[in-house]
Amino acid sequence: MNMKENLMLEAIRSRRTIRRYSAQKVTEDLLFSILEAGRWAPSGKNSQPWRFILVQDPKVKEALSNCTRYGSIIAEASAIIALFLDSQSGYDRVKDLQAIGACMENMLLAAHSVGLGASWQGEILNRRGEVEGLLGVPSHFELMAVLTLGYPVVSDSSSSRRELEELVCLDHFGNTLSAAKGAKKENG
Repeated sequence: MNMKENLMLEAIRSRRTIRRYSAQKVTEDLLFSILEAGRWAPSGKNSQPWRFILVQDPKVKEALSNCTRYGSIIAEASAIIALFLDSQSGYDRVKDLQAIGACMENMLLAAHSVGLGASWQGEILNRRGEVEGLLGVPSHFELMAVLTLGYPVVSDSSSSRRELEELVCLDHFGNTLSAAKGAKKENG
């Protein structure tokens, strides 16, 4: 089966970061569907170490937009999901961080699947303490990312990725995929 025949793989390939949004509001039903997708991400020992703050209030969005040089993206978004690691419910920091990444990806794909644009904001972490203060976050919560959501103004469908040959080694480090393919051809 190729990628074009698999809807999930096609959704992964076609999802893009959207940084400009229309003024159209996203319904709460759609927002809660996206949060639900995040909730179902895998986590070590099913610890589910994520917590969310859904932000729609324009004043709160404005305050958050002042915490990053990409503030216009936050200000334009219909909604924002601040994603936190709850250190009291996790069990292993590395595995918990991996779970947070899986949670975010689930939400990005869910947004894409319902026609919304989304952007994973990480630069805002440079002012993590300020964001946590604005949102009244308990000390055992740590900001991991901010997801902006809205209806896209424009969608750039182009993107590039490195070839698998640059990224994959077979059996051990250094045995690149391209070298292995060349050896396979030589050995017939």
